[in-house]
Amino acid sequence: MLRISKLTDYGTLIATHMAVTPTQVVSATELADALGLGLATVSKVLKALGRHGLVVSQRGTHGGYLLARPPEQISIADIVDALEDQPFGLTECSSGSGTCTLETGCRIRDGWLRINTVVREALQGVSIAEMTPPPRFADTSSPAAQHVLGPSRLVRHPG
Repeated sequence: MLRISKLTDYGTLIATHMAVTPTQVVSATELADALGLGLATVSKVLKALGRHGLVVSQRGTHGGYLLARPPEQISIADIVDALEDQPFGLTECSSGSGTCTLETGCRIRDGWLRINTVVREALQGVSIAEMTPPPRFADTSSPAAQHVLGPSRLVRHPG
């Protein structure tokens, strides 16, 4: 099964939360509280996003983080690149040449490279602005409200 890491999912959640008010400086603590994530996790994600130029930090009394670019200019591929341990690739050989001993004689590598390109383009074609959740609902017990809240949104709700 194709799956992104939990950290990348959290990175997308954090970035889309920040995209709602992209010019507002927000602290790691505020993000952790708003999204129901641990402060250490949020800090780790923000550090990685900062290293890749997706967020900038501001020091001082009212310091925190804000998006480095408009949300429309940050793609899901940017988030994946910042938070995955290795270069994007569905297979070992599609993330870079010379990583597989069977590469030179492989009959299916070209097919995987084509598929990898399609998936990569799909990730590049979706911005965090497009992933931004709708406004929160006043009744946080409703299934619709649960969908836009923190990690509990990953749990399937009956119905």
